[in-house]
Amino acid sequence: MHVIFVEPAFPSNQAQFVRGLHEAGARVTGIGEAPLDALPTRIRHWLYKYEQVPSVVHEPSMLDAVRRVQAREWVDRMEATVEAHVEVAARVREQTGIPGTSVHTTYLCRDKPAMKEALRAAGVACAQSIGSGDTAEVREFAKRVGYPLILKPRDGAGAAGTYKVSDDSELEAALGATGVLDGHSVAVEEFIEGHEAFYDTIAIDGEVAADFVSHYYPNVLEGMRTRWISPQFIATNRVDAASDYAEVREMGKRVIDALGIRTSATHMEWFFGPKGLKFSEIGCRPPGVGAWDLYRAGNEFDIYTEWANAIVHGRLSSRPSRAMAAGMIALRPDRDGTIVGYEGLEEIEQRFEPWFIDSHIPPVGSRTQPVEGGFMANAWIRLRHPDYDELRSMLNTVGERVQVRAR
Repeated sequence: MHVIFVEPAFPSNQAQFVRGLHEAGARVTGIGEAPLDALPTRIRHWLYKYEQVPSVVHEPSMLDAVRRVQAREWVDRMEATVEAHVEVAARVREQTGIPGTSVHTTYLCRDKPAMKEALRAAGVACAQSIGSGDTAEVREFAKRVGYPLILKPRDGAGAAGTYKVSDDSELEAALGATGVLDGHSVAVEEFIEGHEAFYDTIAIDGEVAADFVSHYYPNVLEGMRTRWISPQFIATNRVDAASDYAEVREMGKRVIDALGIRTSATHMEWFFGPKGLKFSEIGCRPPGVGAWDLYRAGNEFDIYTEWANAIVHGRLSSRPSRAMAAGMIALRPDRDGTIVGYEGLEEIEQRFEPWFIDSHIPPVGSRTQPVEGGFMANAWIRLRHPDYDELRSMLNTVGERVQVRAR
């Protein structure tokens, strides 16, 4: 099989998808922004051909590059695994007759109001929501639904550009910050109280072939806005054993059916609280922040190669073992500036050495990154353990003991 893969070198974990496709037996043609000779040697080894473009989100350039490839030989699939790339990839696929996730499905997975409208029609419980650039309509929605509300980009990922508002004055400030006062359309949603988690799958022909559940501590919006918190997420190894996840898995299958997803990775976020299980949003792509590396470390399961097997062969060659839970904790500097040292790090490394997966500890003298940069913007540590509760306790200990000092 001949597969075009969009942007094989950036971000750095893109190389794992190229490796997976290569190991699954595909001929991989990469389309990316860097010159071929600037790509790491290992990526050049895994690639069959390469096309350089000015931008992988510039549709005319991408269309020209794909047509150049097609002029040479047949293309079976075209894959994009980064949220910002999936829409252009879908439009180019449609214009060139290459199989893969459709433009309509991609739109539904990116535009949050349209997504929720389609899912509500299919009986999936979601927060009340609208998409609007009309201030009067947003204010009327706030009056009807009540506070708190969430305002966020219609096609955003994670908590970027997201605002929680609890009264009229906060709503007016968010209308300005999100551009609604200038006519920019945003997603406006009922705030759902409860625990936030995510459900990730590899789907083949619309059926879930492998799945994973991860939990946020605390919820994303709080974790991405509060410096003193060392946020974490943990991939549980109790997916098969705990009956609590049956409802989540059933919800995920209904979402896949309703949005017309066929063979693809998916990333779904959900809440569980006083109003029961509520679906939040989906990406028709793998999750970010290294979640797949946790799945690989905890399950004796090369998820990148198995994703490629789904694309190339329409089947998996192995199943997740659920041997270990695996988690990550982000370690924030105490202020923005330059890192001057770490406290408690050596103790943690010695204490939990048998359970370490890996870590990122920027050297003294490094500039800090803003808290809003995300879970992997500064220091982080990833651990695994056969017992989920013990792993959570270990990660809590890391958060309590390790301090990143800056000035």
